[in-house]
Order: sequence, then structure tokens, then C-alpha cells
Amino acid sequence: MVDDSNFRPGDGPSSGISVTLAAGTLQAIREKVGKRGVSAYLERAAQRQIERDNLDELIADFDKVHGQADPEAVAVKRAKLTGLASQGGVAA
Repeated sequence: MVDDSNFRPGDGPSSGISVTLAAGTLQAIREKVGKRGVSAYLERAAQRQIERDNLDELIADFDKVHGQADPEAVAVKRAKLTGLASQGGVAA
């Protein structure tokens, strides 16, 4: 494993590790990608989780500086982004 370099998620050489998963989780992954696609699937999942964690940190930092977003304004913008605005608003 290469420890002396600073790689971004998804970059650098591959390195093998041992991962323990619940049997049902592993079965579901194999059903989606086959036995030989598990590593690539887990790599993509880990990258998505890192992106989400980084986004959560960014939002928390923004909230510290500017305060939390108005929930009603967020709901309106979410409805516009998801197309619910054209259906008469947000479902309760």
C-alpha cells in the first residue's frame, strides 16, 4: 500500500484490503454486478460516501457562518428542482 503519497479519492494505484460485509449486503452487490464486479462497486460507493461526507462538512461550515437555511425556501427550491412545483407544490 502506498502511504507516502497524497491521492484524491479515485486516484492512485489500487491496493487490496480485507472488508467484512453482512451476507445480505454482499449478496445484493453480487446480484447487481456479479462476483467480479464487487471491488469496483465498493470503490464507487466509497467515493460517493466521501463526497457526501465532504458536502455535509461544507454545509455545516456554511451554516456556522450564515445560519441555517429557511426550511420553507429550501422546500420551494427542492420542488422546482424535482418538478413538483409544476404539480401544484410539495406533497405533505
